[in-house]
Amino acid sequence: MQLTDISPLSGDQQRQLNQVLATLNTQQLAWVSGYLYGLSQSGSQPITGAATSPAAGGSLTILYGSQTGNAKGVASVIQQQAQALGLPVTLISMADYKPKQLKKESHLLVVVSTYGEGEPPESAVDLFEQLKKGKIGKLEGLKFAVLGLGDSSYEFFCQTGKDFDDFLAKAGAERLHELASLDVDYQAAAKAWGEQAVKAIAATLAASGSAGAATASVTGAVQSAVGHSQYHKENPFPARLSVNQKITGRDSTKDIRHIEIDLAESGISYQPGDALGIWFDNDAALVSEVLTLTGLNGDEATSKGPLRTALTQHFELTRLHGGFITGLADISGNAALKDLAGDKAQVNALVAAAQVVDVLKRFPAKLSAEQLVALLRPLTPRLYSIASAQSEVEEEVHLTVGVVRHPQADGTLRSGGASSYLADRLPEEAEVRVFVEHNDNFRLPTSPDTPVIMVGPGTGIAPFRAFLQERETTGAEGKNWLFFGNPHFTQDFLYQVEWQRYVKSGLLSKISLAFSRDQGHKIYVQDKLREQGAELFQWLEAGAHFYVCGDANHMAKDVQQALLEVIAEHGHKSHEEAEEYLSELRRAKRYQRDVY
Repeated sequence: MQLTDISPLSGDQQRQLNQVLATLNTQQLAWVSGYLYGLSQSGSQPITGAATSPAAGGSLTILYGSQTGNAKGVASVIQQQAQALGLPVTLISMADYKPKQLKKESHLLVVVSTYGEGEPPESAVDLFEQLKKGKIGKLEGLKFAVLGLGDSSYEFFCQTGKDFDDFLAKAGAERLHELASLDVDYQAAAKAWGEQAVKAIAATLAASGSAGAATASVTGAVQSAVGHSQYHKENPFPARLSVNQKITGRDSTKDIRHIEIDLAESGISYQPGDALGIWFDNDAALVSEVLTLTGLNGDEATSKGPLRTALTQHFELTRLHGGFITGLADISGNAALKDLAGDKAQVNALVAAAQVVDVLKRFPAKLSAEQLVALLRPLTPRLYSIASAQSEVEEEVHLTVGVVRHPQADGTLRSGGASSYLADRLPEEAEVRVFVEHNDNFRLPTSPDTPVIMVGPGTGIAPFRAFLQERETTGAEGKNWLFFGNPHFTQDFLYQVEWQRYVKSGLLSKISLAFSRDQGHKIYVQDKLREQGAELFQWLEAGAHFYVCGDANHMAKDVQQALLEVIAEHGHKSHEEAEEYLSELRRAKRYQRDVY
């Protein structure tokens, strides 16, 4: 296949790369594809001299299941570690992997995150379910190791990693290295685990001693031919906030902002379905309150500079975690706090409802700068679904941001770190550090003629604004059906004028609205799915792709249940048959979710 005119490569680079690719067989092309993908995601340069062709003694496959990109990043680093030892290695998302292929693998590393209530990330669901139900069969002869990522603030910490480890072992596979369950500050531990796991695999894998000439030449060609954005999570682009517009009404219970960010001169590209990472500073007033409550002045030295700067730029203050509560109880000796820290249910409830400063107000404690910093977690960027198509807005990126605000019993108001930064503290034209997190598991159909069904209540509407912009710009002929919900029509109909224009032009074939508080009984998007069930099933039978974006714990589960009921009723199927129908949609990438 020749590179097309839309390639970012020059003509000479295209010809050079095509010449090399033409010399490869199918197996080599697959290997190079995984290798290049790993490089593009990790921001690394090719390792010349270390590339090998698949060896007779087997090869290593690294499967990742990622919700926010962390597992993908860790898997890419481990791929490089394997390449440095000369191991034949393929890196692939679980979403692109056929579960039955497991029977053909010799060595496997699984890197997977956990989200929600101990659930697998969207890209891992199919493989997870097939292993759980024993559909793949016995896996004797497979050697494996699992690395799980999670957040110890949650009850089901790293549950998905534990489950994969258990499923593989029960299927008869041999565990080569111990399971790792890593917390949010995972980078150093993940790197060390990767080194150990790869060495354990190398000891059992008869790696080829001679580098494949074709693959090596591809590495050299790609070194000069294929570029990648220099901006990523660890090196964000200093963009400019150009628009901050409230798009909910004066009397709305929600504060939702339309945000536009200027990416001029960045070279950053994105696709509909991708997310934008936002690095933010903590509120100065919040930092001062924490300092006052701990008896510190902010000038104390830390490894991240003066304490006030460190608390502003480097540590989480708005996301509480259980370790802060238990650690503060040990330091303070407060009997009431110790009692609370010993009750997991109370700790989980406090983590869900409070911030660091609320714990300090309730349980005052004088701390040293070292003690305070040791109790806190590193600041992490927040990801927002992109609400624009680059084909339309060019060097801009748009977001739909719900501002998190929590009124407290004492009358104070606690706000989300990144959302309030964008809405309240960052003036227009100011700098904001951003990066793109690509999401290949949430993409428009390849064919422009394929119909799409989009379910996006609240800020879940964001990626579907991007979808329709893209379909309008590219002249896609496929039908489009949007389900949107929010509390009130007059206050909360986000982007109303745009949707009306799309309906008038015919781009939006059908729109189904659920304004939950505009009548005596609440109506949600899942109710609209059931109401339109007969037509909805007809669209699915005609090949439609079904997309869901928004809240994972409630809305997405309710929508899936409604979808199963629609399939069962209008497809005349049993519950088990409806579940299999939905699984087939997922495997065909016709059922995709971006949930959080």
